[in-house]
Amino acid sequence: MPEERPSEKLQKVLAARGLGSRREIERWISDGRIRVNGKVATLGDRVTEKDRIQVDGRNVSAKQNAHRYILYNKPEGEICSRDDPEGRRTVFDKLPKLRNQRWISVGRLDYNTSGLLLFTTDGELANRLMHPSSNIEREYAVRVLGDVSEDALDRMREGVLLEDGIYRFADIQQHPHGEDSQGSANQWYYVVLMEGKNREVRRLWESQGYTVSRLKRVRFGSFFIPSSVKAGRFVDLKTKDVKELRRMAGLESA
Repeated sequence: MPEERPSEKLQKVLAARGLGSRREIERWISDGRIRVNGKVATLGDRVTEKDRIQVDGRNVSAKQNAHRYILYNKPEGEICSRDDPEGRRTVFDKLPKLRNQRWISVGRLDYNTSGLLLFTTDGELANRLMHPSSNIEREYAVRVLGDVSEDALDRMREGVLLEDGIYRFADIQQHPHGEDSQGSANQWYYVVLMEGKNREVRRLWESQGYTVSRLKRVRFGSFFIPSSVKAGRFVDLKTKDVKELRRMAGLESA
């Protein structure tokens, strides 16, 4: 008979299932939303695969299915939410269907931003990868209108005070030959961020008086979009890629 896995903290088990971050689930426990074997759960409870867990009255298995990991090349015109009141396409529409698991997006891209998105069913890994302490580089290809001054580039490298904090690019490099040829009115740059704050790339350029006409994420940490993965397509990550993801997240590779 296979050896039974040892008990684990309730919030860790549910976070790994992708139901939310550990902190969110701890709040759910405090609010009395979770039951274990018919009893209201308390902080500090530990569970095994044999325990019966309910979240808001819905059964959730403690048994951990094998996790999946994919890289998706997001096209423009898709949102990163599961549902949209306006009926727009979402990134989840094209992902493989799952049973007893759900996809978690590692970060988000705006509706009009394309490029690399990672998805996993491992909630703990996703939260680690998104946390600012992970210091993972995000690189974008940006097309802006007009000639860009060196002073503006220096300010964006040093940091610009916006209404909700200081924003900066860790690196900016001009690309002499962009993805298309629109004439001298358009300039292409590669910019690097250490966090993925809301509309950070566009807001930084707008703070200097420039309009971003195209934006594509081309790299997340050491991951690039394979040339074979066209817009709107995905690829399952290989074992070596998963190990690299866990290394980037500061988790053991097992």
